[in-house]
Amino acid sequence: MADYSCLVVEDSPMMRQLLVFALARIKQLRVTEAEDGVDGLRKLADDRFDLIITDINMPIMDGLKLVQRIRVDDIHKDVPIIIITTEGSSEDRARAMALGANAYITKPIQAPQVIAQVKELLSI
Repeated sequence: MADYSCLVVEDSPMMRQLLVFALARIKQLRVTEAEDGVDGLRKLADDRFDLIITDINMPIMDGLKLVQRIRVDDIHKDVPIIIITTEGSSEDRARAMALGANAYITKPIQAPQVIAQVKELLSI
């Protein structure tokens, strides 16, 4: 039985697979996938998560709007959020962190980097 649950919000199926594959190495982690911010919110309404990983550039609702919504949600407002994005500029990073993200990883992602960040935020 997994001790922690993680929601991965990413509109690219290939990128989502990559993340899920990397996270599968953390035995204590159960991963749920969402294909965009709206789907992510729906999953957050149905379940509790210990960690959220989201892309920024997604249709309908982007990752930054999702972070804003999560931070005002009573159940998930303190859940660590990792942003994974192609946006590498310091302004984007600063904006994401100001909105309440806990970590910011730029693509192309390295599995060890993602795993280390997840373990650090969950204190595994």
